[in-house]
Amino acid sequence: MTKLIAILNVIAWAGFWAFGYLALTAQPAQTGQMVTAALLAALGGGVGMLAFFWLVRHSERTGYAKPPNRAEKREPDTSEETEGEVI
Repeated sequence: MTKLIAILNVIAWAGFWAFGYLALTAQPAQTGQMVTAALLAALGGGVGMLAFFWLVRHSERTGYAKPPNRAEKREPDTSEETEGEVI
């Protein structure tokens, strides 16, 4: 399954760059071609991002990649201090 997602990731990003190039270089008079290429580029970019995030999350879960450094969740302070009290 991981290899399938990785292949989907590569194909989606290739589509993003190819159709993005076509959208940017289309003649201004050909709005249909420009809009179609822009929509396909956006679809490729979205699928590529989702596949990439899935691969990152999977690699962190399996131990292949180190999980990101995050602060531990702090418990709320339950001390009985009052505001303005000077010790």
